[in-house]
Amino acid sequence: MRLSGKQIVVGVGGGIAAFKAVALVRELQRRGASVRVVMTPSAIRFIAPMTFSGLTGSPPVVDLWDPGYPGEVHVELSSWAHALVVAPATANLLARAAVGMADDAVLACVSCSTGRPLLFAPAMHERMWLAPATQRNVRQLEHDGAIVVGPVQGALASGEQGAGRMADPDAIAEAVDAVLCRERDLTGRTALISAGPTQEDLDPVRFISNRSSGRMGFALAAAARDRGAQVILVCGPTTAAPPAGVELLSVRSAIEMQQAVHSALPRADAVIMTAAVADYRARAPSDSKLKKHGEVLTLELIKNPDILAELGAARAGKRPVLVGFAMETHDVVASARRKLVAKKCDLVIANEAAVAFGRDDTQATLVAPDGDEPLPPMRKRELADRILDRIAGLLR
Repeated sequence: MRLSGKQIVVGVGGGIAAFKAVALVRELQRRGASVRVVMTPSAIRFIAPMTFSGLTGSPPVVDLWDPGYPGEVHVELSSWAHALVVAPATANLLARAAVGMADDAVLACVSCSTGRPLLFAPAMHERMWLAPATQRNVRQLEHDGAIVVGPVQGALASGEQGAGRMADPDAIAEAVDAVLCRERDLTGRTALISAGPTQEDLDPVRFISNRSSGRMGFALAAAARDRGAQVILVCGPTTAAPPAGVELLSVRSAIEMQQAVHSALPRADAVIMTAAVADYRARAPSDSKLKKHGEVLTLELIKNPDILAELGAARAGKRPVLVGFAMETHDVVASARRKLVAKKCDLVIANEAAVAFGRDDTQATLVAPDGDEPLPPMRKRELADRILDRIAGLLR
């Protein structure tokens, strides 16, 4: 039992999926963990606290004034726990957690969980999940170091189908297992990661770019950092905030990214090129703003350097490990396999632009010399760990 000796606090939010928290507690116990439960005031409207008393042998905490704790209940529980899991995490709970509120027992434990793994399993109607505010709050929590598990596609409480269903309890338990039992298998290694778009100037006002948000690269940088690696992040212009605790090299153009990657290359054990580098740039950018004239404007573009191909051609043997991304609109896996061979990569991540650009979830296929591994839809942080699992194996 991999979780034997581990102590986990399960925070239950006030949603219809609260009944699944019972199965989550039992699954964590089956894996050997000791579990204590904390509930929001709304959660007890969906499931009786006595249910968790019978499962865990101790009554759940339902408010911050619990007389069973002589001191501060949230401090004691967060000190006891090796990890905290909030399931279900409603839109309201995620919003309050993202801004640091601590006005109930669950959020007080969340606020006091610094230095310990914190996992959220969202559950809500699809429209609430896709709301810009909810997505913004989830990104903030992930930026602060939390792990978000799900939600998944399926039947919703309304009877509709959509993305918003809480992840299955065994999937949440597996995520806890991965966080608490994973070795820091990249300790002593250096990961060089490129992220975001490039901007190729046409004049002082306009440029050529693309829709890359940088979130996949940022997820990889955060995951590699958490697994013990030194991370060098070469980042084009993005609106998303890069993760803390990494060496950040900010660039704008493909030429600048090429220079930054090659300057950091001697330190790298693995290179992961997630950046969406512009294929072309203006042959002669104008020093002044281009004026509107005529019905047609012709731009002369020249090819940018192919950084991934340069890295594949230059490396000695199988070092550094080289990973590329293939973002396509059709023939995705076939295009990725061609890139794998042509660019001499160890692994290429194939995904469609429609399910990758600007989103926090994605769906991909891992394309390697020994075959393809199609993956189900998942958060980019989860995909990052799948990719790093492959890289760690190659480095061994």
